[in-house]
Amino acid sequence: MSRVGKQIIQIPEGVTVSLADGVFTAKSSKGELSRPFKNNIDIMINGNEITLKPNDDSNFSYALWGTYASHIKNMIAGLVEPYKKQLALEGVGYRMNIDGKTIVMNLGFSHEVRVEVPAGLEVVIEKNNMTITGIDKEKVGQFAASIRALKKPEPYKGKGIRYVGEYIRRKQGKKSA
Repeated sequence: MSRVGKQIIQIPEGVTVSLADGVFTAKSSKGELSRPFKNNIDIMINGNEITLKPNDDSNFSYALWGTYASHIKNMIAGLVEPYKKQLALEGVGYRMNIDGKTIVMNLGFSHEVRVEVPAGLEVVIEKNNMTITGIDKEKVGQFAASIRALKKPEPYKGKGIRYVGEYIRRKQGKKSA
């Protein structure tokens, strides 16, 4: 039995949800999110509550039960309060700027690294800190991870792109005789 799937999901003020042909849609003034769901789970919308229940007793249905509940909770939470990820860039000569919908970064390579900002996301750069915001939790997290993967923080000097609040375990380096 799924502890997450058994919980009743409350729909806050200003958010409307609908389910049609296996596609769950949530709307608010901040935007609209939709996601297709398989018919292994019954999604019931009653007033301002959503309940989920598996159709059969298969392991696959029980596995999807909590997953679908989490997806729906994340969609509703993103429409109420947008998700935010913050990245920090450390290193001498490392810089990042935003040029329209393109992020231009100097990461110690022989060339500039240019990355397009996906639709639905907003990027703000202040000094060497980047803030990524959006209503879709998966998009925000995936974009932040792809930016971090361009120059992961190294353990000797800590240079690279890291999440704000992320602890980088440092190594000592070579000893001189």
